[in-house]
This record gives sequence, C-alpha cells and structure tokens, in this order.
Amino acid sequence: MIAKRAEAFTSFIVMDVMAKAEELQRKGEHVIHLEVGEPDFSTPQVITQAATDALADDKTHYTHALGLLELRQAICNFYFQEYGVNIVPEQILVSTGTSPALLFAMLAILDSGDEVIIANPRYPCYQNFIRAAGGKVKEVKTYPEEGFQYRPKDIKKKLSPRTRAIMINSPSNPTGVVMSKDQLRSMAEFDKQYIISDEIYHGLVYQDRAHSILEFTDKAFVINGFSKLFAMTGWRLGYCIFPREFSKVMQRIHQNFMISASAFVQWAGIAALTKAQADVAKMVSIYNERRRYMLTRLKDMGFVIHVEPTGAFYVFADARRFFTDSYKEAFRIVEEVKVGVTPGIDFGSGGEGFLRFSYANSLENIKEGLNRLERYIGKYR
Repeated sequence: MIAKRAEAFTSFIVMDVMAKAEELQRKGEHVIHLEVGEPDFSTPQVITQAATDALADDKTHYTHALGLLELRQAICNFYFQEYGVNIVPEQILVSTGTSPALLFAMLAILDSGDEVIIANPRYPCYQNFIRAAGGKVKEVKTYPEEGFQYRPKDIKKKLSPRTRAIMINSPSNPTGVVMSKDQLRSMAEFDKQYIISDEIYHGLVYQDRAHSILEFTDKAFVINGFSKLFAMTGWRLGYCIFPREFSKVMQRIHQNFMISASAFVQWAGIAALTKAQADVAKMVSIYNERRRYMLTRLKDMGFVIHVEPTGAFYVFADARRFFTDSYKEAFRIVEEVKVGVTPGIDFGSGGEGFLRFSYANSLENIKEGLNRLERYIGKYR
C-alpha cells in the first residue's frame, strides 16, 4: 500500500509538458523548449577544468558532512562580497543540489503539524518538501498587479502558534520579479518565524541588484546553489546557510541521508565562485537581450505583463484573454505548434490563466517559438 503522504505529493507539471515534448521529438518533430528552466549554456571551462584536476588528484573520497571547508569558506566570502553579511563555515551545509538542502532545512525546523507559509503562486515543489517533513502548508494569495509579492497584512492573518517559517523566493520562479529592500525588510519583521529564502536565481538580475534576506535578519535559512547562475544543473551542487545553532543537527541529518556531496564537484564549485565571473557576466548579458525581446513580442501578441521581470530567466504572462484552462492550453500548444510552455496552474491556483515562458534558450529558438505561438493565437483565438 502506498503511503498517504506520498499519495499527497503534487505533480511537477512542467516535467509532464517536457515529457510530451520529448515524445514528439522522438517522432521526428522539431520542438522549441520555452518551458524548462535550465540554462542552455555549457558549464564554463574554468569550472570543468577544476573538476578534471580534482579527479586527476584523486579527490574522489568522502568529505566532511557539511562540505569541504574550502568551499564553505568560499561561500562565506561570496556572501560577504555580494551582500556584506558575515557568516562562518559552520553555518553552511553543501549538498547534492538545492532540493536536498531545502528538505533538510524543513526536517530541522518542523515537527508533525507545524506550518509553513508559502505564496500562491510559487515554485511547485515547495509544498512537497513541507509535507515530506510532516508539516502543513498555509497559502497566502498574492496579486498580479503587485508582482505576486506578499502583503504582510495577509501573512499576519495566516499566522498561528504552529507557524514555524515563511517561504520567500527572489528572484522569483515563476515571475522573475525581484524583491526590494523594503519588501525583504518587511519579511524580517516576522521575527517569531524563520524566513526560508530561496536565492537560487541570485546573480541573474538585469536591473539594480538582488538583496539577500541575511542583510535584514539572522533568523533565516538561505537556499542557494550553482545550477542556474553557473550553468551547472547536472552537477547537482547546492547549499543551505542557517542560524549557527543548527550546525550540529544539519550535520547529523546530512550524515544520515547523504553522507556528503561529491568531492570533485565541490572543488568545481570553488572555481565557480572564484574564477567564473567573466563567464557569468557574458551569460547574464545574453539572458538580458533575450528577456527584452521576449517581453516585447509577448506584449505585441496581446499577453499582459503586470510587472516586468528583472531576474531569473522567466516571463509569467497573463493569457486570460485567450483561455481559462492553462493546463489544457499548454498541452494543446505543444501538440499543435511544437512549442513547450509551462501552464500557470503548475504554480498554484493563483497562476491559472497564465503561462510561464523561459528564455533559457537561444534567441534564434525563442524567435521561432514565438512566431509559432503567434500563428497559433491567430488561428485559434
């Protein structure tokens, strides 16, 4: 018999769309992928060379359960340089991607029945990490005209004695919106709860800069990694920064469930943080060019962009003038015109009527994909 908790896990619909797109590709169709949030760039050579060197030097054994001290120190240096915050290596857990890091943070703070506040819409997997740790989800509705950002007064209405944490994500998936200093400061005022800040898209910002929640509070768990900024999705390397009193428990959790992240991959992470700045700057410039093009085209087609994205590599477009069922429409689009898009319902009921477009693809493919979409809209709508 399948466990009730496992049965309650929700689908990650974008992966279903991608599976359909790949099925069409196997039949010889040319599919344009605007659904998947994965950099199309190769990992910078300076990073792959560091991994090769580590393998040649036999750096293939277990590391400390919290991660290589050298990598944890490099993360400390990175957060000081970028945000002016002081953390120490004992506050960092390095794991095989950000997903385990987020799960272990939930395991560290949640007892059965404890609550975590999340926005609606939000990244689809958050609720499943909470449920896996025995917690309960408390949704807060957000609004498109405000960039789907929290209203503190709405959070207060959801608070209870069992509320242990508030989940934030900036730059955001799916919206690409970056939280301002004032918005982050307002989150830090909830000092009876932990703030769990998903900062995986930090560095992919096209106006001003992103701020870390650690600039405003120490009572926070920060989730970050190397997949998005450094084009290292397949390397599976992420980390969690946490309050210092959690050091031993995070170490014990990781010892039991993962032992350690791959040693040679951690050495590659050090190179990413210390040697890949020029490569990152080039990628960010190209993403920005694609972002501007996609925004213009989608607006011209009649999509509504309530708040322009200035981070990550997504545009969350309001398509309610065209349809009401984003799930059916996304699959119809991929089948009819061979363009993968993510239905807004994947991110919660508040995303219904929207489509998420990823510009983590070449400008040539983006142009072709949007041309096909424009023909589709003209034909059916």
